[in-house]
Amino acid sequence: MTQMGLRHRLYRQMEPNARDKTGLSPFNLFIVILVLLSFLALALETEPTMSDDWMLAIQWFNIAIIAIFAVEYLLRLWVAGEDPRYRGLKGRLRYIFSGYAMADLVAFLPELLWILFAPEDSSQQVVMVLRVLRLARLAKISRFIPAFDVLGATLNRAGQQLFTTLAMAMALVYVSAVILYFVEGVGGLQQESFASIPRAIWWAIATLTTVGYGDVYPVTPLGRFFASVIAIAGIGMVALPAGVFASAFSDELRERENAKLKARNEALEEEIETGEVAPKGDA
Repeated sequence: MTQMGLRHRLYRQMEPNARDKTGLSPFNLFIVILVLLSFLALALETEPTMSDDWMLAIQWFNIAIIAIFAVEYLLRLWVAGEDPRYRGLKGRLRYIFSGYAMADLVAFLPELLWILFAPEDSSQQVVMVLRVLRLARLAKISRFIPAFDVLGATLNRAGQQLFTTLAMAMALVYVSAVILYFVEGVGGLQQESFASIPRAIWWAIATLTTVGYGDVYPVTPLGRFFASVIAIAGIGMVALPAGVFASAFSDELRERENAKLKARNEALEEEIETGEVAPKGDA
């Protein structure tokens, strides 16, 4: 098998859109399983009751995952030349700075460099930051799972409306904090809890999101009156972005289904025109 033939076969296995068949290829399925197992290992690493033997096994497992992801990244960089957009040196540079390629790089490079060059007296805080960077591996599997694609398209569709509702929510939070600061903090009885607007913002967020921790609350009659109005307004403020997102999600799914149906009908019409499929009633 020639080098170009091997690269083409690997490209069809590694790139979801390059396959004729639906579903994950064995290679990509293996990568998805590794990502999920790495998240399980991240959770187990934080468990203080884990024995030293198990922690050592998890560490070696993480090193194996990092090595596999590094090899995967190099393979994807090599097979990217099958795509006309990424051919040549400029094309490879364009691929390196693409979103998925950057996610693939972050998924292994920081921890790999730390393993190779970290001093013996490593800071535990730095290690934790490197572990948090494993969350970038979610972007690795987003290309293989259609749900992530639908989610991204929905956010793009409803971006302006969601931004508007977020701005309205932030404005309501600030206005609520200012009101309770003047009612409870300046002239009220709770100088400590509402002593400043930033402190009152914590109460406003907990109230408007309907979380209501109860650690801070107004005690004066006027403060309770304003808090009641703000709490009622918070119900609608929380429901508004949820409704916007649900509507955009429904529209996105409907358009995708219509596009599939249109493509299926066009394919059927083409087959009928070429005589491959006889129209109903001609039999």
